[in-house]
Amino acid sequence: MTDRPTGPPTGGRRGGRTARLRERGAGAARYARGLPDQVPLVGRAVRQLVRVNLLDCATRLAAQAFLSALPALFVVAVFAPVSFRDHVVHSLHNELGIRGAAEQSVEQVLANGRGEAGFGALGALFTVLSATTLSRAIQRVCERCWELPRAAARLAAWRWLVWLLVWLVWLVFQAPLWDGFGAGRWLGLPMTFAGSTALWWWTQHLLLGARVRWPPLLPGALLCGVAVVGLGVAGRIYLPRAMAHSVARFGTYGVVFTGLSWLIATFTGYTLALALGRVLAEEEPLARLLGPERGEAPNAAGPGTQ
Repeated sequence: MTDRPTGPPTGGRRGGRTARLRERGAGAARYARGLPDQVPLVGRAVRQLVRVNLLDCATRLAAQAFLSALPALFVVAVFAPVSFRDHVVHSLHNELGIRGAAEQSVEQVLANGRGEAGFGALGALFTVLSATTLSRAIQRVCERCWELPRAAARLAAWRWLVWLLVWLVWLVFQAPLWDGFGAGRWLGLPMTFAGSTALWWWTQHLLLGARVRWPPLLPGALLCGVAVVGLGVAGRIYLPRAMAHSVARFGTYGVVFTGLSWLIATFTGYTLALALGRVLAEEEPLARLLGPERGEAPNAAGPGTQ
């Protein structure tokens, strides 16, 4: 009878390996929890994103854009010249990947609406005014980012309408701007970055009622410019195939599913940029370069805080 070699059982070796993996995982978790304290910038960024409630704000913005702003864009296109309507279709083709039958449906809706514009200026006015819910939602995001009280409606109402109209025009002409107005992407990309940076710099200043000075708003605007360009590149790669697959699987509902999902991703990028912009604006030595945050805007705030 021969003696069998002795040694630790296989289960023991596996148990030891599992214990080591758990210990490493616990160590990584402790390091991640302590990272905000070790790197102050990371800690401030995390606290800012929690205060802003990133995904909740982005989802609300996407819903408002889809349910109110896009219909307002269609209404404006119906009453606008034919060239403007063509720009709308071209922008939807590029920005949301709407192609084929979906694109033909959009063209038909705009053409029929132009021929039956008898629903009138009153209906168009109500549609545009309801779309200012997007302006109000973006204003609340900006106010959360800068921890400001909600602006009084009587002082902010005209800002909502002005911002909405400018944003709709920007949305229409973003596609030709992306192509450099025919010159090519080598010119279109820097023009898109510069234009989107200027738009979001002005957006923050306008919707905050000039309660924050221009210079501290610049980091957030620059990050928004990066987000616009990055999302534009990703969208032109991802959206056409995703939209085609979704339409083939769900029919016309696929346009809704994919378009709304992409809007959520887009506004997540914008909200993230605006939130981190304030963090960077308060980081030394950039804070000394940009100067104090608060500007003078008497009677700009109403009762209550965000």
